[in-house]
Formats: sequence, structure tokens, C-alpha cells
Amino acid sequence: MTHSPQVVTVTRVARAGVALAAAVVLAGCSSGSSDVEPTSFGSSADAAPRLRVEVQDTRPHDPTAFTQGFEISDGEIVEGTGLEGRSYISARDLDSGVERVRVPLAGDMFGEGLTVAGDTVWQLTWKEGVAFARDRDTLAERSRVSYDGEGWGLCAQPDRLVMSNGSDTLTFRDRESFEATGSVRVTLDGLPLDQLNELECTDDGAVYANVWQTSEIVRIDPATGAVTAVIDASGLLTPEQAAGADVLNGIAAIPGTDRFLITGKFYPVTFDVRFVS
Repeated sequence: MTHSPQVVTVTRVARAGVALAAAVVLAGCSSGSSDVEPTSFGSSADAAPRLRVEVQDTRPHDPTAFTQGFEISDGEIVEGTGLEGRSYISARDLDSGVERVRVPLAGDMFGEGLTVAGDTVWQLTWKEGVAFARDRDTLAERSRVSYDGEGWGLCAQPDRLVMSNGSDTLTFRDRESFEATGSVRVTLDGLPLDQLNELECTDDGAVYANVWQTSEIVRIDPATGAVTAVIDASGLLTPEQAAGADVLNGIAAIPGTDRFLITGKFYPVTFDVRFVS
């Protein structure tokens, strides 16, 4: 179903260092509304630009999918989901939505972010400290490696992987071995920004990140860690849709365009959007 372009207005902007959901147990998930309102703060002359979302189209999304990783690759959406006993990775046609392959994770694994790096799909787990290297075509496991700490989001740049763990730090990793090669602290208007979740690396070198427990996406310069834009994606769901949904989580750049697909945990809809001023 196609919609006329819709502009979602910027409301209140979350600033760095704010603890938005200290009591929530699951990393990258909550049982509350999908439209958690950010906290309001003042702005300064050198503040990162605030952008809004312009909806170009909508597509169906599986409302039972607890989305953790979301990426477009070779005309397919590769999606990973979470929750113990319900985690899986799948690939489906970008245009038709027809699923080609789905591979479940072991029942004790909580799936998290993923990314495609050449002929390998890397998939994180939350607290298990395991990253799976999967065949891009079959999604079958080739190997697995261990890492310290939690796994949240992951994306691929031409020369490295970028990983989040819920803190204000992005860790760079080798595309082949998954070994850590460096890191950068993320700041918004000069202050640390944590709760960085699902990631998307774009061709211009930027890294986009969902900020967990908010309806905001930030654009990050990975060379400095500075947030270069804050995008408000609140108000996308109708009240009826929001009643069964969880938080925004899922960003996928549409190749060859200036548009993105965005969705969330238990969202019944994926939105085809532009980020505009």
C-alpha cells in the first residue's frame, strides 16, 4: 500500500547521557509502547541538526518479528530477530516480501544485530558472547567466534565492521576474523550518547544508529564519534498498530537512493522514508 509523502515533525529531542530505561531487563527490547518520547533539553548554536522523517511508502512487516538486525543485500532484506527460543535469521525478496530462507538459532541463543560483509553474514548474540559467520546464500553457520561484553548492533564498512554494545562506544572489528581493531566514543553536542542499538553503515561513510527506548535515529561520524544529525521517527504507527508494537529498531539503506527502510520490534509495517530537514 502506497502513501502520499508524509512529514513527521520533530518533537522533543533526547540528549546524551540520559538513562531512559534503567529498569528494563532485556537489552535492545522493552514491553512498552513503540513511541517512547525523548527527553526535552535546550539547544545550542553548535547542536547537531535535527531532521524529520518523510514517508514515501509502506510495506508489510511480520508483527511477530522481534527485529534486531535489518539490512538490504542483493535485492533481499536480511533480518535477524531476538528472544530466547524465538531467534532466527531470514532473507526475503525486497520487492515481493516472499521469504527465501529462514534459519533458527539454538533455543538458548538471543539473536541481535547482523550485517553482510561480502559472502559472509555476521550475526551477534546478546549476552552469549558469540558471533556467527554465516554463508550469505544459505545463511548456514560456517563458524563462530567469541567476543567480550554484550552484542547489540552491527554494520559493515568496506574495510571493517562497526559494532555497538549498548554503551557510548562503537567498536571496530576485522571483517574476516572479527578481532577488535579500535573503537570510538560517541557524543551528541559534546556529551556521551549511549544506548546505541541497531546500526547501518552507508556508502558516504556515516553510521546510523537506533537509540534504544526512543524513536530517534542518530547519524554518526565514525572518525570522530560525533553525532552529525538526530532524526525523529516518532508517530509513524497508528494507535492501533502501536498497541501491539515495541520500540523502533531497524535501519536499512536502500541502494542507489537517498531512502531508508525503517521498522521496529513487533512492527506490522516497514516504512520507506527519507530523512529531511
